[in-house]
Amino acid sequence: MTYSLQLYTLRTALGEDLPGTIKRVAALGYTAVEPYNFVATADELAAALSESGLTAPSGHAPLLRADQDEIFEAARKLGIGTVIDPHVERSHWTTDADIRATAEALNAAAKKGAEYGITVGYHNHEFELEERIDGTSALEVLAGYLDPAVVLEVDTYWAAVGGEDPVELLRRLGDRVRFVHIKDGPLTKNDKEQVAVGSGKMRVWDVLDAVPGLEAAVVELDDFEGDIFTAVTDSLAYLNEGRK
Repeated sequence: MTYSLQLYTLRTALGEDLPGTIKRVAALGYTAVEPYNFVATADELAAALSESGLTAPSGHAPLLRADQDEIFEAARKLGIGTVIDPHVERSHWTTDADIRATAEALNAAAKKGAEYGITVGYHNHEFELEERIDGTSALEVLAGYLDPAVVLEVDTYWAAVGGEDPVELLRRLGDRVRFVHIKDGPLTKNDKEQVAVGSGKMRVWDVLDAVPGLEAAVVELDDFEGDIFTAVTDSLAYLNEGRK
């Protein structure tokens, strides 16, 4: 299993010292990261990743709201193989027609991404699971309309907060899921209540075992009350220890 770190977790440190933060991530034992909004920092980030020996299998970028060619060019510079749109507003998940339109936009982005040798994906929050179309979660409705080339990155914590059993959800989505976000906490919508992986209510190993073909499991904390580097370190230690 490749354990990656969503760099949004360290956004404050990155804003202060990008090269130093990337070097510190590598020193903690991570071998991969997932950049976010990486177009503006692509050159500096590419140099830092190369210097630290880190890879970026996936990255987040607003594909449905920004210049896709610019995003794919930056992704190629960073060696990102899958670009994932991290957020489509909740208002777009309340009707079948709106969900289908989002799927069509992602399908079109995937065709453009293929020209760059890059796969396109989508990442959920809690509301794509809370919203229902004839009893089916909006995320699963989306999956039904997606071209097979489009992948999913299931944020397993937000899926649980949204009322789903993330293990069962992952099993239903099957090999459409190529990445997962692994985070932990009390399963509330309060970002600051999130904790290091292994310290909360998530069934982390059941989640990981539900998708054996994952390209990467991505550690993320949207926020944290303590030292974020401690949480990032403890998360990787828990994951590495659990696989021994």
